[in-house]
Amino acid sequence: MYHSHQYPLPCLYCHPHSYIRMVQNLIERCLLFHMSQDQCIKALAEHAGIKPLVTLTVWKELQKENKEFFRDYFQVTTPTRRPFFSRYCKRGPSSARRKNWK
Repeated sequence: MYHSHQYPLPCLYCHPHSYIRMVQNLIERCLLFHMSQDQCIKALAEHAGIKPLVTLTVWKELQKENKEFFRDYFQVTTPTRRPFFSRYCKRGPSSARRKNWK
């Protein structure tokens, strides 16, 4: 099966290991931005053209391999666990700064 590419990204069918590694790296970037699983799936689909099922599968494998990390990650990124950060995001950064200056 021949696959033509417009840009040099690994192909899931031609180079599955490289492709999965690329998806893993993109998921790790999403984690740096404290994105949820759904946000990550949507971002990779929109911006990298990665099928949601692929992202979900790689995410689940990462979760299996890194249980403690994801347990802590979900505690930090869950809005109910971050009352200060949630309030800050609702008000927006400019109003939060203004309040501190009064």
